[in-house]
Amino acid sequence: MAVSQTRREIVNAARQLFAKVGVENATMNDIAIASKRGRRTLYTYFKNKEDVYLAVVESELEVLSRKMQEVMERDMEPDEKLLEMIFTRLDMVKEVVYRNGTLRAGFFRDIWRVEKVRKKFDMREVLLFETVLGEGKERGIFKIDDIQLTAMVIHYCLKGIEVPYIRGHLELGLDVKTRRQYVRNMVFNALQRQTI
Repeated sequence: MAVSQTRREIVNAARQLFAKVGVENATMNDIAIASKRGRRTLYTYFKNKEDVYLAVVESELEVLSRKMQEVMERDMEPDEKLLEMIFTRLDMVKEVVYRNGTLRAGFFRDIWRVEKVRKKFDMREVLLFETVLGEGKERGIFKIDDIQLTAMVIHYCLKGIEVPYIRGHLELGLDVKTRRQYVRNMVFNALQRQTI
């Protein structure tokens, strides 16, 4: 069996185990049993449980990155694409946290541990935003002086509202359509979207 396939299977088994019993309550032996691998095989791929946990987080971020890439590649106007990327990102993060059950408590508590793994994802996300913003500027939809800085600001704004979004603190009794319209207004006013 290929090395990457074995590693993927261990990560998937660990994800399910962490969701069931929590990261703190799982041991390397538990992960070996859940993945139907020996401890020796497990230690071939991972130094310790921390490495396994970070691999689980990284695999979830890769899924999110692929989804964002898919949205970026759609045949849509850049302004609509940007909004779709924002909502896809927020909804995917929320889905990841809830799908991982008791992992969600650790997700909030261990934010600095997760940040190490997020660096690569963050860089890819900023590049995706840069691409869409550049396309929008080129087509005269956005008035932006510095595309890279704007992409970074959007990225950090989204990171800042992740936890309140996941916990439902931003719903404020509004329906989805109204919330989307508020976001639309904020984003497009900030980008000085040109009226067509």
